[in-house]
Amino acid sequence: MEESIGIASDHGGAVLKSKIIKSLRSWGHLVKDFGVDPNAGESVDYPDYAQPLAREISSGQRRRGILICGSGIGMSIAANRFANVRATLVWSEQTAELCRQHNDSNILVLGERVLDHEAALRFVEIWLSTPFEPRHQRRLDKIEKGIYQ
Repeated sequence: MEESIGIASDHGGAVLKSKIIKSLRSWGHLVKDFGVDPNAGESVDYPDYAQPLAREISSGQRRRGILICGSGIGMSIAANRFANVRATLVWSEQTAELCRQHNDSNILVLGERVLDHEAALRFVEIWLSTPFEPRHQRRLDKIEKGIYQ
């Protein structure tokens, strides 16, 4: 299924980002690259790259995206500041599947420095192909409304 996927990284995720873009295109997806240029070689600030992608997801302009930094933690924090964003840091096949099934994750977050890159590509494939299970919607509604009981 062809889908336009947004993707961004800081300097710590640029190598993995390039590999993911190549795979996404080979799987038939369109890709919008929000940066960073993998050849720039300079240190940049992850919020500057998370925000444009998260803003498009938040507003409904884009359905899903992928963020990558060294650990994935910074990108997760930055992206989840936006309404309607459910950015999930994934480290296994199981977390890639569960974040879609239970949380309707719309941004996959990966850590280049902490993941085997081949495994990360499998996580992307699982995340893209796993549907949300609507029985979990009431929990997402509570998060969106800010209700914590």
